Amino acid sequence: MQKRVVVITGASTGMGRATLEYLLKKDFIVYGFSRDITKLSDLKHNSFTPLHVDITSQKSIDDAISKIIDKENKIDVLLNNAGYGLVSSVEYFTEEEMQEQFDINLFALLRITKSVTPHMRKAQHGVIINISSFLGKIGLPLLTLYNASKYAVEGVTDSLRYELKPYNIRVHSILPGFFDTEFARSNLQTNSDTFAESSAYKELVANLAPQIIEQINGGNSADEVAKLIYTIIEDEKFPARVTAGDKAKKFLAMRKELSDEDFERRVREYYGL
Repeated sequence: MQKRVVVITGASTGMGRATLEYLLKKDFIVYGFSRDITKLSDLKHNSFTPLHVDITSQKSIDDAISKIIDKENKIDVLLNNAGYGLVSSVEYFTEEEMQEQFDINLFALLRITKSVTPHMRKAQHGVIINISSFLGKIGLPLLTLYNASKYAVEGVTDSLRYELKPYNIRVHSILPGFFDTEFARSNLQTNSDTFAESSAYKELVANLAPQIIEQINGGNSADEVAKLIYTIIEDEKFPARVTAGDKAKKFLAMRKELSDEDFERRVREYYGL
């Protein structure tokens, strides 16, 4: 039986790194995309290849996918994991911040999926897993652009399931809550005007930002997501989407049960908004 080939974006830290290490133990061939492959230099394994890829460039992505196809002649699994969060009010974010948030979290996912899909379609086989967020189903202040990008990932997942089902390509999303990864330390970016002493949102920032960072740093282990990804790959009947982590399970269950107004009230109470 041939080893399965998986491509992972954002592979150098957090859920991406945990997943690539777990799948290597499960005898996959893993290609890890990263903007800084030096962070992967410690990982020596015959079945692992790090690739420096600019996910904001279709050409860079296509070149990398072509190299993989030339060598392996297939891609069995695509894990769209790369992403970051901008913490900003809508009033203060810059045009560049807005474009970059969607470029990394949404457009890059679409570029990579666009590049991989023809090969999966020809093979009549494949699994695409998008790392979304529980914030792709609920809103929080100061994370509007991040939330919107993840809401969009959920829409992409739903639509692609229809498009690709005739070719035996499964599409799933994972909606993690807060996990103890490098996200809060490396993948949260802040808008300077929102966090300035003169900001109209000074009180909101002082209240909410520390709570979010504390919950991320005290969250679940990324290994939980890695094991979940393996389960999705193995189970052809796995549901379209799944939550991961305590906060996601709690908030999304509550979101289904309550009206918009009641849910908003509960979130306000929980975070002291």
